[in-house]
Amino acid sequence: MAKGPDGQRRPADAIGATVMVAKIATGEMEDNKKSGRVRSGQAGAKARAQKLTGQERREIAKKAAAKRWA
Repeated sequence: MAKGPDGQRRPADAIGATVMVAKIATGEMEDNKKSGRVRSGQAGAKARAQKLTGQERREIAKKAAAKRWA
């Protein structure tokens, strides 16, 4: 199996790729599973957003905008 641009494993030949697409279409196989790091980052961002007050989020956003436009 070859590795895709994001490190995912996928078939190197056309027949293997066709079989994989068919399995995804019929639900035998899931496509694009998120890595543990992605899920962890999303959970952390959600927890941080709930912890911060509206004023704190505004201050962070203003600081980020200033850096972006500097």
